[in-house]
Amino acid sequence: MSANEDQEMELEALRSIYEGDESFRELSPVSFQYRIGENGDPKAFLIEISWTETYPQTPPVISMNAFFNNTISPAVKQSILAKLQEAVEANLGTAMTYTLFEYAKDNKEQFMENHRPVNSAQRPCLLLEWLWLPHFQQDTEERRTQKKPPLEEQ
Repeated sequence: MSANEDQEMELEALRSIYEGDESFRELSPVSFQYRIGENGDPKAFLIEISWTETYPQTPPVISMNAFFNNTISPAVKQSILAKLQEAVEANLGTAMTYTLFEYAKDNKEQFMENHRPVNSAQRPCLLLEWLWLPHFQQDTEERRTQKKPPLEEQ
């Protein structure tokens, strides 16, 4: 069977298996996302799997770059991706998208055990503080040391 035929069969199977599953999203006939965990779960994450032209004989591209994952540290993402890569190597040559999504679901707690949410919304504020704080401190110090004219009595 050619890679194209394998992909067509896997695509049909994925559509059938995940029909009505709100966690699954088909981005294109060769690219899929799955949310591991429920909405609002601080340990939920999103995996994107994209097939290459020669998939499943060659590994799919697995990504966690979705905005949904912006509170997950790079180290935790890298750890999850490394574990998924091990599963890819064990399944190379076979349809594995469903297997990878299920593997992530089954191991969510282990994957996220070191997760400490990173509030990316605070990052710009921290950057601004870092940039402006020295200027603010210098300006405040200059004001403190300046001699003020005496207040006039009325």
